[in-house]
Amino acid sequence: QVQLVESGGGLVQAGGSLRLSCAASGRTFSRYTMGWFRQALEKEREFVATANWSGGSTYYAYYAHSVKGRFTIYRDNAKNTVYLQMNSLKPEETAVYYCAAARTVRTGRLTDEYDYWGQGTQVTVSS
Repeated sequence: QVQLVESGGGLVQAGGSLRLSCAASGRTFSRYTMGWFRQALEKEREFVATANWSGGSTYYAYYAHSVKGRFTIYRDNAKNTVYLQMNSLKPEETAVYYCAAARTVRTGRLTDEYDYWGQGTQVTVSS
């Protein structure tokens, strides 16, 4: 069982930055593929970023096209925490951001691939 708790959301002006945190419980946390998704009001939940660190420091990370180059997913093993650094934020990126964990994935981009979800953290980007 893995429990995920997000934090770090808030209100930021367009062009600003936020860092979201996802604290995970469980001794096998490092074996999971971790993902970030977001859901705007009245829209479907969409993929933002995913990463796997099965090789220790070596990892792969994939991003949605719309955030590539601006967002970075990374982790701190000592803290069992995964982060999403978000730069140059846009008003249309206002949403609830969710952290998720998966034992195995095919693509890492689909919500039904993930086994555990956090409660979400609100990000509001003002224009």
